[in-house]
Amino acid sequence: MNAHRAAAELVDLLDVPEAAWASLAARAVESNGFYHPAWARAVTRHAEGKSGAQALLAWDSPARARLIGLLPVVSAFRALTLPVPALVAWQAYAPLTVPLLDRDAVDQAASALLDAASAAGACGVLLPSITTGGAAAHALQRAARGAGMLSHQHERAMLDARQDGDAAVDALGAKKLKELRRQRNRLADNGEVNFRVVTGADDVQSALEAFLTLEAAGWKGARGTALGRKPGDAAFVREAVPALVRDGQAQMMTLSTGARIVAAGVVLRHLDRAYFFKIAYDENLAKTSPGVQLTLDLTRALCADPAVGSIDSIAVSNHPMIDHIWRDRLAIGDLLLPARGGAATLRPLAAVIAARDGAREQARRFVHFVRSVRGVRP
Repeated sequence: MNAHRAAAELVDLLDVPEAAWASLAARAVESNGFYHPAWARAVTRHAEGKSGAQALLAWDSPARARLIGLLPVVSAFRALTLPVPALVAWQAYAPLTVPLLDRDAVDQAASALLDAASAAGACGVLLPSITTGGAAAHALQRAARGAGMLSHQHERAMLDARQDGDAAVDALGAKKLKELRRQRNRLADNGEVNFRVVTGADDVQSALEAFLTLEAAGWKGARGTALGRKPGDAAFVREAVPALVRDGQAQMMTLSTGARIVAAGVVLRHLDRAYFFKIAYDENLAKTSPGVQLTLDLTRALCADPAVGSIDSIAVSNHPMIDHIWRDRLAIGDLLLPARGGAATLRPLAAVIAARDGAREQARRFVHFVRSVRGVRP
């Protein structure tokens, strides 16, 4: 650990020095591809409802020679519509808020981030959707002297990519694989089926546009949640994905029949973890399962890549597709930490957040009920 006292501050996210940020991302003790500067900066510049994010920063010393910690945040009022003096980790268009902590100064960085929150007037910091068993969460708990509170704990699908890709796919079982082979043969009636990991700037741009078109033509487009339906969201992904591909931090993967792309996926990469950000497919070909076919090919490709240790699905728990293909699980939860005052400070804040979450859950269930009655996909 650096012998000097760390310097801590809260700044606008776009004011974080990009070179220092990128260097920290390369040295992080735990991965978060969505906090890479090329991604996060594009999100806050363009994505709908994502502007105005700030960042808690930890520097190695008052001289600010090296950035050792970063956590993008917004106010509790902005994130939760709660008028309480707390900060909430900002989600960069994905359910993951693992902070970037220098692997050589983990505890120093974690403590400094909480110091920065306290200096900004916050009594607590909420990190929704953090990996609860990861090095970052453990460091933050140590910095809070064990006073942190975990809630909304669940598991989502992930894949241990150190295994053989065919073995991973075989976990589906012989009967399901036979059906998928039959469907792939039917898909081939429209032209030779080809899976491709896209490289080259022009090809990446073309694949990304195909992805946006497929997503907008499907149920997400009908619901208005497709990236291409909102100009700001489309702008952020058009900026971020090609930039990350150039840096080796993202990949576009496609499945084609002949010259026609029928499924496309966006994968982010950071350190030894990949993130299956989005998938889109031609819903007119749903009976041949092009989305599942792409996911199986993607699984084999990433398992064959020695630089990838695991793949986070970033999907909801019990996802109807990915949970059956990827059998490993990643523990996720919301971590509430005191910025000052210890555990006693957290109890009233936790109670307010819990009451708000309960009301939102009841509203969510009502909306899902109404949609099910109307026959609208949730």
